[in-house]
Amino acid sequence: MNEPFIPHSRPALGEAEAKAVAEVVRGGWVAQGRQVAAFEQAMAKVTGQAQGVAVSSGTAALYVALMALGIGAGDEVVIPSYVCTALWHAVRLTGATPILVDIEPATYDPSPQAVTRVLTRHTKAVIVPHMFGLPADIETLKSHGVPVIEDCAQTLGVTVRGTSVGGTGKLVICSFYATKLLTAGEGGMVLGRDESLMSRVQTLRQYDEEDALVRAFNYKMTDMQAALGLCQVARLEDFLARRGTIAARYHEAVREAGLTPPWVPAGVEHGYFRYVVRLPKPVDPALERARTLGIGCSRPVFRPIHRYLDLSGFPESDAAWERVLSIPLYPALTDHEVDRIVGALPAILAG
Repeated sequence: MNEPFIPHSRPALGEAEAKAVAEVVRGGWVAQGRQVAAFEQAMAKVTGQAQGVAVSSGTAALYVALMALGIGAGDEVVIPSYVCTALWHAVRLTGATPILVDIEPATYDPSPQAVTRVLTRHTKAVIVPHMFGLPADIETLKSHGVPVIEDCAQTLGVTVRGTSVGGTGKLVICSFYATKLLTAGEGGMVLGRDESLMSRVQTLRQYDEEDALVRAFNYKMTDMQAALGLCQVARLEDFLARRGTIAARYHEAVREAGLTPPWVPAGVEHGYFRYVVRLPKPVDPALERARTLGIGCSRPVFRPIHRYLDLSGFPESDAAWERVLSIPLYPALTDHEVDRIVGALPAILAG
């Protein structure tokens, strides 16, 4: 009997989420309302920030955060190349120029040294995604005095020496896409503690009922999404614990294959949004071996941005794209599915 295919990602949804969304529908108020306000408060608590403003997507959150900082034509914004293209598009939408940097090979986060090299008087922000669940070296990146926008979509609920990731940032953004650490189906949020900045974020979220005619669009979240998100926040601690338990199983199998599990510095938690392994050879044969075994492994980043632009000078991003494998890890995996994955890893990682 053939086993069902195990996808690379799958949301953890249950009766609580279904009931919460249905209650909003039955209540008749489905647009932005009380559920959104409650979700914003809950997420501010998760990140250790003072205030949250929910929007329609993670990309919208990036754009609104940049606009709140007054970024536009003639400005530069530093972003890593080894990341989804949403960062590039959000920066370009403001009229600013994205400046790409390479990554640290052990963490896949932006290299502080690479960031330092590209800073100019035109640099108005650095966007730092905490990649795959491992917090980036934010304090070093903040030392230049340039505003840092933290993308915490992959590290929600994670701490560094007891402090929530995102808790010290000027502006924090996150996405609630279906396969993120917690989901609202779609959606995003901007969080911060600077009242002036957050007031601008609120203004940019909607175009109507404002005292001045400002450049703003409809980026609002619905109460249906927020109700789903609130249920997920309530389960976030359990989600992270489950991810850690599965990761421990994978660590053993990866070591037995002669490879190295994800690196975690002392005093730092790992959220294991993605479980990534660096292979000694190109990743494509491993992807094919996984597929034939009914397991949906993947490249964790579809393609580094510099490869779309035919740019060179990003050796660590190229190496990660060519050799890093992402193994399915999410709370919705059953114990049987985890057993199947662990049992298949020797064959997947061979060679």
